[in-house]
Amino acid sequence: MRLDEYSRMDAVGLSQLVRAGEVTPAELQDLALAGHEQVNPQINAVVDVHPQDPKDLSSTGPLAGVPTMVKDLFHGQAGLPCGNGSRLAEDWVVPHRTQIYARSVAAGMASIGRTTTSEFGIMGTTETLARGVTSTPWSAEHMAGGSSGGAGAVVGAGIVPVALGSDGGGSIRIPASACGVVGLKPSRGRVPWGLHLKEPLLGWAVQFAMTRTVRDAALLLDVLGGPTPGDHEGVPRPSTPFAQAPFMKVAPLRIAWWSHPWSGHEPDPAVTEATAATASLLESLGHQVEVDTPTFSWEAYLQAMTDVWASTNAHTIDGLAAALGRAVNTDTVEGSTLAMVEYGRQVSALQLLNAIDVETSLTYLMTEFFSRYDVLLTPTLGAVLPPVGHYDPQAWIEPRDTFATWSRWESFLPVFNTTGQPAISLPLHQSPEGLPIGMQLVAGPGEEALLLSLAAQLEEALPWADRLPPTYVGQPAMSLPTVG
Repeated sequence: MRLDEYSRMDAVGLSQLVRAGEVTPAELQDLALAGHEQVNPQINAVVDVHPQDPKDLSSTGPLAGVPTMVKDLFHGQAGLPCGNGSRLAEDWVVPHRTQIYARSVAAGMASIGRTTTSEFGIMGTTETLARGVTSTPWSAEHMAGGSSGGAGAVVGAGIVPVALGSDGGGSIRIPASACGVVGLKPSRGRVPWGLHLKEPLLGWAVQFAMTRTVRDAALLLDVLGGPTPGDHEGVPRPSTPFAQAPFMKVAPLRIAWWSHPWSGHEPDPAVTEATAATASLLESLGHQVEVDTPTFSWEAYLQAMTDVWASTNAHTIDGLAAALGRAVNTDTVEGSTLAMVEYGRQVSALQLLNAIDVETSLTYLMTEFFSRYDVLLTPTLGAVLPPVGHYDPQAWIEPRDTFATWSRWESFLPVFNTTGQPAISLPLHQSPEGLPIGMQLVAGPGEEALLLSLAAQLEEALPWADRLPPTYVGQPAMSLPTVG
């Protein structure tokens, strides 16, 4: 298999070749490592690689021999380093093999490296003092998103077809949009964290992956999802495997769409046009489509998000620092991280209870809204990608101001972490300058199969497989353009 052939295939296709004996897992690992050598210097998406011993690679399982990478944020194989995007944790090692990693191995996948993340997964861009800037394969001057920015970039550039990530406020969907790939955030509890780690951010954070195709996301949900024995928070597996969802006929759906950022920022004309075009496409496919939106207080939500994120991150970062015998200060963490930790230490129980009240009222609101609609369509990001450098990792910014600033791009995302609903970003459009514009589809809790079926219908109607970025494995070397 040639490098360009490898990079154009998805995980399902590669595993089929492995099981048929047409390619070996060792050959796929070598191809992925060669792809990393070719393009990672341009995107800076990989922290390090750790090839598997060929005799340990699997040629069985639903994703036999498929190379993957793990996000460098509190998970991986026991005994391997995990820097969490921070100087504070540069030599920390994973104490227990995490559940999502173990399930990927059980499915036959081979984890061959760690991908970059924003510091402790806080920011929506991957630009850190510890690891530098990760850029999208579409432009050296634009962000890959965060916090799973490295995961989005390695899939977007063709290094691996699948990369594991997590999403506490958009951290799978932001880089999926920025890097032109598929990013599914499952329902809360669908892919549980396992017994070694309680659900972060009071349950707002989930984990899954970024993929090149919808069918990969569907099969991955089967192999990574399902309850853990002894964990009462896991969601049972459905009677019909998710892998079948992309091939099911989609009945006419009731779909609402909206493109004005819920934060009140001015709409981006390119993003609005792309969303309207997607709505029109859905209508042409036989769905009932209309303009509508759930209405809630963004300011109240912003405060709740600030209190939850700051307090839980303070707990995590202070705990890790104590275990390592280090101080949390400007020598070990970024300015916004330090501001968040110091604010989070002061969040009271009453403030957290108020945040939980906001969560409850928002969940009730969405339950009512999704009783009238099957799906909500929004842009993934409210504006075209910002350039790298928009975020200064050395600057001290208060947490609420941080979230308010990024709301221009991210206001459609964290709400569904709070309510626990599934959402998927699809790489359906591009800006006039050639930057990817993702579209987000949201459904009611537990309705991943519906989302995957609709996503596959859109993938067929508006395919993206042949739309490659300037930096892509197996393609002639090109300089990433400056766009905009």
